[in-house]
Amino acid sequence: MGRGKFKGKPTGRRQFSTPEEMLAGTSSRPRTFKKEEAEVEFEEERSDEESEESSEEESDRKKGTQGVIEVENPNMARPKTLKAKDADMDKTTELSRREREEIEKQRAHERYMKLQEQGKTEQARKDLERLALIRQQRAEAAKKREEEKAAKDQKKAEARK
Repeated sequence: MGRGKFKGKPTGRRQFSTPEEMLAGTSSRPRTFKKEEAEVEFEEERSDEESEESSEEESDRKKGTQGVIEVENPNMARPKTLKAKDADMDKTTELSRREREEIEKQRAHERYMKLQEQGKTEQARKDLERLALIRQQRAEAAKKREEEKAAKDQKKAEARK
């Protein structure tokens, strides 16, 4: 009889059968016992008959469902290390999509900068127009300063006389 606060569940009780009950077939689990016994006998017979073929099959056998389903798993890790003697120098490695896009982006930027230096892009034209306008304004301002300076010098010269 169990002690404590909680009652035991009725499904949790274990019943053990004696070896005599198992041999007589009156145990609570006679089917599995007989099935296991039959499998053991079948394996022994089979191993005697196919001893030469079993050595080939054992090397080809795979665990679980690997032998049943032969699928190339793209997520399976492949060995990345390669020996120097196995390396093929003529073979070019394929770049990933990101690497290809990065290289294309760099090349496009270089082409754009080359065109920018030559003044063939829209932005370069606008910059050159702005630069020409600023140069013109600065030239006008310098000319105006020269005129004012000349006028000042002329006034000084007249005042001395």
